Amino acid sequence: MKLRQNAKHFAYRKALETPGVRSVANAGLVRLHTKIFAGKADPAHAEERKAHLDGLFDATMDAYLRALQEGYSEAEAREITHIQANFDFYNHGWTEMMEFPADELEAHYDRYGDFFDRWDVTIAEPLGQFAPPEGLPEAPSTPEKLDSPEHPHAEGGFADDVYVETEDGELVVGGRDEPDDIDVSTVVSADDDA
Repeated sequence: MKLRQNAKHFAYRKALETPGVRSVANAGLVRLHTKIFAGKADPAHAEERKAHLDGLFDATMDAYLRALQEGYSEAEAREITHIQANFDFYNHGWTEMMEFPADELEAHYDRYGDFFDRWDVTIAEPLGQFAPPEGLPEAPSTPEKLDSPEHPHAEGGFADDVYVETEDGELVVGGRDEPDDIDVSTVVSADDDA
């Protein structure tokens, strides 16, 4: 998968790992991701998907932290969560929101198979043990889109590794090193409307 990575990603990581600011960072990231992916949704369905997306992204924050604890890099941990989200989008027939084509689902799963197996994550059950006990809020599916999926936001050909586009536009395999001067205040504030 192709991701972007800059100092802000590392600041969010640090904030999520810091007691006392984790909840603020988590809420900001959930809002940010819901806004981004609702913006990729079919406008006729975007609003009805927001509660589901909020729950999905909240659950993937736990997967992100667990992956980091298991030694995955920041880019790999973030990619794991994006793959989980794309499994969910696929299962709902929300193909217009997917970041990689449906024919790469298995390849993306296989790359992190050890992690996914350990936490009972499958394509059919994208959150595995990270799913909230009460489940995610329901949102209507569009299964008819699976017959002839369109992926206007997907970029194929990046299923063999994590590819990171830096702020300079450079494509780096595996991601970049964490900067020395991470400032958590750039991503965490009470007024954050990420």
